[in-house]
Amino acid sequence: MATPRKPRRSSAKSAKPPVGAYLDGQMLIAMPAMGDERFSRSVIYVCAHSTEGAMGIIVNQPAANIKFPDLLVQLEVIPAAERIELPSQDVKILKGGPVETGRGFVLHSADFFIENSTLPINQGICLTATLDILKAIANGSGPHDAILALGYAGWAPGQLEQEIQENGWLHCDADPELIFGADTEAKYNKALRKIGIDLGQLSSQAGHA
Repeated sequence: MATPRKPRRSSAKSAKPPVGAYLDGQMLIAMPAMGDERFSRSVIYVCAHSTEGAMGIIVNQPAANIKFPDLLVQLEVIPAAERIELPSQDVKILKGGPVETGRGFVLHSADFFIENSTLPINQGICLTATLDILKAIANGSGPHDAILALGYAGWAPGQLEQEIQENGWLHCDADPELIFGADTEAKYNKALRKIGIDLGQLSSQAGHA
């Protein structure tokens, strides 16, 4: 993955951002009426957003039947014999989105950085998409917090803005629990609560929520 160019941050905090605002470092929350099943009840951390489009990682869709140690063996990061010796085996593997599902993208805390490979995003969150970070995690020198996403969500120029205007998405500020929390099932409701919304009372129209 080419390193996305870092756009300017948005300070928008309402359900719909002002025209021209960028949402990198924010969480997108799918509206209940989301028509695309791939994004149903999804919470997405926006890694890059500019006039050239947007890219994000879904943080609440676990990848079924894939364990981190097994993936490291599959990618030849470690030999099979070392699988049970990993210092940390609880890195959560997620379905990050429908684009490039065969590639891994690691969202992680800013205590780990690889020059020319790690993209700092916002509020101590970074993105690295090289095998080096998996090797570091395997030998115990990786970041304190990390999730591994297979694939990502991508939008063409103006596409995300249009979907927001058509009431496809809400957004809220990001926090470590929403990104790295182990309870992926709870993230959707937690994200809605951050902007004062009860799912049971949420209208399908963002402007009336």
